[in-house]
Amino acid sequence: MRGLTHRWSLRRHVRVKLGSDFGWLWSSYAVSTYGTWAAFGAFPLIAVRVLHSPVFAVSLLEAAGLAVAAVAAFPLGPWVEHRAKRPVMIAMDLARCLAMVSVPVAYALGLLSYVQLLVVSVVSGTASIAFGAASGAYLKHLVRGDRLLVANGRFEGTHWVATAAGPPLGGALIGLLGPVVTVMADALSYLLSALGVLRIRGGDVAAPRDPAAGTRGARLLTGWRRILHDPALRGLFLNSILVSGLIMATVPLLALLLLGEYHYPAWQYGLAFGIPALGGFAGARLSARLVRRYGRYRVMSVSGWLRSLFPLGLAFIGPGVPGLLTVIVVEALLITCMGVFNPVYATERLRRTPARHAAQVLSTWSVSSKLVQAAMMVAWGVLATLTGPLTAITLSGLLLLATPLLLPRRAHLSGPEPSFRGGGAMR
Repeated sequence: MRGLTHRWSLRRHVRVKLGSDFGWLWSSYAVSTYGTWAAFGAFPLIAVRVLHSPVFAVSLLEAAGLAVAAVAAFPLGPWVEHRAKRPVMIAMDLARCLAMVSVPVAYALGLLSYVQLLVVSVVSGTASIAFGAASGAYLKHLVRGDRLLVANGRFEGTHWVATAAGPPLGGALIGLLGPVVTVMADALSYLLSALGVLRIRGGDVAAPRDPAAGTRGARLLTGWRRILHDPALRGLFLNSILVSGLIMATVPLLALLLLGEYHYPAWQYGLAFGIPALGGFAGARLSARLVRRYGRYRVMSVSGWLRSLFPLGLAFIGPGVPGLLTVIVVEALLITCMGVFNPVYATERLRRTPARHAAQVLSTWSVSSKLVQAAMMVAWGVLATLTGPLTAITLSGLLLLATPLLLPRRAHLSGPEPSFRGGGAMR
């Protein structure tokens, strides 16, 4: 009888309804995420086929856009923190929509340039960081208690389904209508996202200004102070930015290796990264169930270690069908572990962050991660030039093996959490 009650509790936990307001927030995230992944690769294609940009300029478009957007978004942390989050999300969606719309408009007028693509990439990236900070803080306000893990699991699952389905759909759309029209579809997705946020009726949240916070420069450092002050947040922060940086550093190298040296057809390359993304969806669906049964520390620790182990398998990829199967298996195992790990880590990050500082902590986290990713992309590009892509990918896998040592200890996660009272969120 006790076992039946436990299993019923598990099913009820996973299937819990989070309300219509969460539904609108989730729908907004879904439509913009699908739009982004459908337009994945559109800018490089425009740069190459329309503007005839050299290879270095195409690489610079990705790395510079990422880094400049992160730097530009850094001062937005305090601004987002002290404002109602729904208007910020709507404004950022509209900013991304207008930036993307400018590309087909300029193309139609014969005025499209590489500089405009770079500016649009920076504006879109900056707005995305601000949107993420505002939506994360609003999610903490909208969803309380144990349901937060379920909510984060649904966002994570949506991300991986969009990752699997978006690029193939976008590729078909690009083939039929061209990359410029695909960018227009991405712009429409941001408009639909803004309309979805507008439908939310669950109140709002904004942190009051603290006169004791000091100068503007001191307020900019609040996010880092909050992260570094809490051992659990500090460990999660260092682990997450290094893991994402080392993984992202290999993405352009894998493209060069598979499409260039091994001559994989484009459809096989898409298959190699589309099928494994479904593992992320499965992992996200299992995340809450596993935490319920084994506890968040054990789930985070095991999935964190496995997440760092599997990328080393990419050192054994080669040409032909065996190489393709190796990539699919390795990526599927990696992404499944990420699907389990990410909702737990995102929930723990929100739980340990005072509501009045959530937007700034999330903004600081995202900015730091993107800067590290950009730096590692450049560093691994140089390394691959000197040693070859496969050697650089192998080195990334070896370094990833050490990253779980940064994960929080059980004592840090079970210890007292920062107080959420005193100047907390206001509706």
